[in-house]
Amino acid sequence: MNEKVVLESNDVERTLRRIAHEIVEKNPDMAEVAVVGIHTRGAVLAGRLHGMLAELTGVEVPLGEIDISFYRDDLKARQNKELRDRQPVVHASRLDFPLEDRTIVLVDDVLFTGRTVRAGIDALFDYGRPARIQLAVLCDRGHRELPIRPDYVGKNLPTSRGERVSVQLVETDGSDGVSILSSVEAVQ
Repeated sequence: MNEKVVLESNDVERTLRRIAHEIVEKNPDMAEVAVVGIHTRGAVLAGRLHGMLAELTGVEVPLGEIDISFYRDDLKARQNKELRDRQPVVHASRLDFPLEDRTIVLVDDVLFTGRTVRAGIDALFDYGRPARIQLAVLCDRGHRELPIRPDYVGKNLPTSRGERVSVQLVETDGSDGVSILSSVEAVQ
């Protein structure tokens, strides 16, 4: 098995804490900030960042989650026929607060082509028009197809297009960690 572990459990925690500190530094008025995670792992990470921001500032910023399944522009373009023919798994979006006049910190686990983030931004605008949107990602692996750049990056990962970044979180997978899988494993 050719798997390279790039973040272990304690690294994930430390990385998220650093991102939380950067969010506080860049946003002096936390009362105007909300955190929104993209399903699935982005929503989990957003929940963790939400707790860390409350610890750091004493401000309980709004927390939401958004499903982007029907905002994707690349579902039919997938190369793997089995994945292309499978219907997307749809999760509930939850934005129980107004977006207007807020800075939304949009959270995802891995930034790759930028298409997921574009879909997340499109979904957000269906709920309102925020003052600004900032992007926080645990890992940025490059290979952008759209002009999207994160405001907060946990770890930059140089990868080839054939490799896959695997993020495991306790809430969804039983443990925390980030690995790069070789081309052979990425296909499976």
